[in-house]
Amino acid sequence: MFNLDNYEWYENYGSPEWFVNYRFGLFIHFGLYSVAARHEWVMTLEQMSKESYKKYFDNFNPDLFDAKKLAKKAKESGFKYAVLTAKHHDGFALWDTQFSDYKITNTQFKRDIVKEYINAFRNEGLKIGIYFSLLDWYHPDFTVDGYHPQRNNQEYIKNHHGNMQSYAKFMHGQVKELLTKYGIIDYLWFDFSYQQRDWGTSVGKGKEDWKSEELEKMIFTLQPNIILNDRLGLDRGIGTPEQYQRSTKAENKGKQLIWEACQTLNNSWGYDRDNLNWKSSEMIIKLLIDTVSKGGNMLLNIAPNGRGEVDLKTNNILNDISNWLKLHNRSIYGCTSSYYTPPQDARFTQNGNRLYLHLFSWPYRTLLINGLGGEVEYAQLLNDHSEIKYIEDESLSGERKSHKDLNLEITEIHIKDKFAEKALLLTLPIQKPDVIVPVIEFILKDKK
Repeated sequence: MFNLDNYEWYENYGSPEWFVNYRFGLFIHFGLYSVAARHEWVMTLEQMSKESYKKYFDNFNPDLFDAKKLAKKAKESGFKYAVLTAKHHDGFALWDTQFSDYKITNTQFKRDIVKEYINAFRNEGLKIGIYFSLLDWYHPDFTVDGYHPQRNNQEYIKNHHGNMQSYAKFMHGQVKELLTKYGIIDYLWFDFSYQQRDWGTSVGKGKEDWKSEELEKMIFTLQPNIILNDRLGLDRGIGTPEQYQRSTKAENKGKQLIWEACQTLNNSWGYDRDNLNWKSSEMIIKLLIDTVSKGGNMLLNIAPNGRGEVDLKTNNILNDISNWLKLHNRSIYGCTSSYYTPPQDARFTQNGNRLYLHLFSWPYRTLLINGLGGEVEYAQLLNDHSEIKYIEDESLSGERKSHKDLNLEITEIHIKDKFAEKALLLTLPIQKPDVIVPVIEFILKDKK
């Protein structure tokens, strides 16, 4: 049962209960960079001017984009919430903003994708998240720094001094639009503050540039139950490490942290045609399990191509995730870290008196778990509910039993070691179950 008192959370900072219980979210990176097809930072990686980048605006026409189809796929794949890039660093808006002409409704496509996304995903019962970049390399008032595409263009810098006060006003207006045009937004995902950066000729931007406290106040005035991530530079909100797995569960002074691991399928967030460094389905599923075992969520990114479609490789991975979650979802949803210690090359997740052992490699015949002796009422494989037999600590004396039945004599697993107290020895089938990661469900005894 979720109890906010167990978590480190800023007072009056939204309602994170659904987030902690749902555990698995879909990140969708889509924009003009999807047409370039070589990383979502292509504008600055190649130091492109607004004029040279304009060809992507002129040719942007995702004619195969189908929000309903995507939402259905997300639900079938086991995602419980989603986050769409309404505006990335290039400043292009995927909605019909009234604050800029640099928007999707002025392209050949003409439609408001944010609106279509929200309606479709909401109809499928998924929570709605919006990604919004604090950076804007298109806006003339956004001052040049070490991330800006024109950072080495001295003539541009000389003629474009920028005005962050003016930019912040513009940016706040766009955020307000997103929070007032489309009904309830469950999660606002900002990207990103970088005040610690110092390139010598320029420094990074942070909370003073974004007017973060004013922005935060406006957000909670408009939508009191919304949750925010931690990138406004205010040291609060949901933690969002990228492409990184924590080595331990996240705590601070005995309180759990609320966080999500953000992972891509390859090395890019936006569609990158030639990036073939794909994570396998097995790796993705193990990353999800590992994250939940440490008390976190996983936000898994997909990148529709320039026509708005999800490629075959991505679909195949999502199908594998869907098949695994269909059998094992209760070891993920509603679960968190466990106070029990798993054996080597395995992870525990727990939800009340249900303890789930995820076996990253399949042991031969037996598996010893210290600390579970006397704790277990019943054990079963989660994929087919077949019983898993076990021996409790009182039977693990190191003495071999004598049998009159010689069939038992030759088939029983004989233990000649003396194990620690409260040990539990599982008897496993030799053949690994035909699932990517097998899970054993323990029903724990009620503690009176």
